[in-house]
Order: sequence, then C-alpha cells, then structure tokens
Amino acid sequence: MPQVAKFDQTGKEIDKVSLKESVFNEKINKHVVHQVINAQLASRRSGNASTKTRGKVRGGGRKPWRQKGTGRARHGSIRSPLWVGGGITFGPTPRNYDKKLTKKMRRLALKSILTDKLNREEIMLVDEIKIDKPKTKAVVEILNNFNLIDKKVVIVMPEKDKNLYLSARNIPNVKTLLAGSVNAYDLLDNEMIIFVEEAVKMIEEVLGQ
Repeated sequence: MPQVAKFDQTGKEIDKVSLKESVFNEKINKHVVHQVINAQLASRRSGNASTKTRGKVRGGGRKPWRQKGTGRARHGSIRSPLWVGGGITFGPTPRNYDKKLTKKMRRLALKSILTDKLNREEIMLVDEIKIDKPKTKAVVEILNNFNLIDKKVVIVMPEKDKNLYLSARNIPNVKTLLAGSVNAYDLLDNEMIIFVEEAVKMIEEVLGQ
C-alpha cells in the first residue's frame, strides 16, 4: 500500500499515512492523460471570429428602388452580400471547441497523474493549514518550511478557506484548489502538490469508487 509522510505546517514530520491503492497506485495511462489534458485546454478556448449574415446586419428593410423602370439592376435590400456594408456569405462564426469526455476517462487521468506524482515524490501531506487572517507572508513562511519557495505549487483544500486563498493568490506559481474541483491539468502542471489531509480523504472517496 502506498504511503506518504504527513507534516504539520511548520515542516515537522509527524506520521506516515497509507493511501488508497486504487487511487495512488493505478497503472499509468499516458494516452488517456494526454486526451483529457487536450480536451481541458481546448474547452478553455473561445471562438472570437464572428461575422454577420444579411439577416443580422442592421437596416436594409426597404427595397432601395422599384423593380422596373430605373435602368439599374434589381435589388431587394442594401444589406445584400453584393453591396458594400452588406452581410457576409458563409463567414466565420464563433466555434465551440469543447470535447466530450466520459467520467471514466477523467477519473483514470486523475488517478494516473496522482500515481505518477507520488512515484516522483511530488506529493506532500499536511495535517492542516491554519491562517488567522489573510496575509501573504503566512503562506510564504509555510513554503519556506518545506523549501518550496521557488517551486510551482498547488495546495489542495478540503473546503473553501478564504484566508488561505487570499494569502496565496499574490504568490507567483502558487495555486489553491478545492478537493471537489481538482482537474488533470492543474494536478499535472506543478512541481509539488500539498494536500491538506482531509482533502486526500475526499479525493480517495470519489476516485476510489
């Protein structure tokens, strides 16, 4: 059964904790991780290119001149694609880049990443993180206790902690996540994951089903 050292926030090791085999000792599936990360990054894209068809361009409701007798070509609207200022035929419209993923794939990707991180010794367990009031210095001190001040770090909390969130958000390369909203990209894109102990239990409960 995989184990990880448990520390207090001063950096002192206080125990060894056994982790769930089905979550932290999964066979690593790089292909699924790649698919899930790509889908996640794609869903963050926003399709901005947009044009208006003749039906969307303002004006042009009245026929510019009568059908016959003027000697000019017949037209029904000044917003026809033939006119300057008219609508665009088959122009670009905002595109949805979302890719569908099954729940099984998402879970497998998370378990693969957590297993790999544990194997690389990039997971750390803290019994709790207590910050009395929002202060960046408090989180800097915790990072210093673990020699992580220059590392890219993700702190996973069991529930929303306003003081911790506000204290960490101004520190470059430090991100806070809730256990209920962890995702493949954020777990992978760091050099160390600090789990508050209760957060690990929540993740094991969800992914270990």
